[in-house]
Amino acid sequence: MADERVELGVELLSKLEDEELALAEAMDRIETVTRDPATVREILDTAVMRGVIEREDGVVQTTASGGFVSQTADVVRREGEYDCRRCGASISTGHFVQLESGELGPFGPECVRKVTGRE
Repeated sequence: MADERVELGVELLSKLEDEELALAEAMDRIETVTRDPATVREILDTAVMRGVIEREDGVVQTTASGGFVSQTADVVRREGEYDCRRCGASISTGHFVQLESGELGPFGPECVRKVTGRE
């Protein structure tokens, strides 16, 4: 389970559209995968080790482009009763991000844009 979360988190970081992101913003995105501090640290360390990001002075810089998450091709919407994985709000349409290493979600419409770097 932890390995799957690490892979999801590293892949999410590889899809950052911004070349530079405050560590707090990167953490906000990683915490959609897991809130476990040890796993969050492992995601960051693995991403650095693989050359996906560099960390310095509270800033995360992307070093390898893994593309980006397309809102039309990579995000699936499903009707149902969900709680947003990022903010916890009740939602009737879940937005799920499709990554090679797995699915991430559900998110509400605003949170999926934040997680994918559209806001």
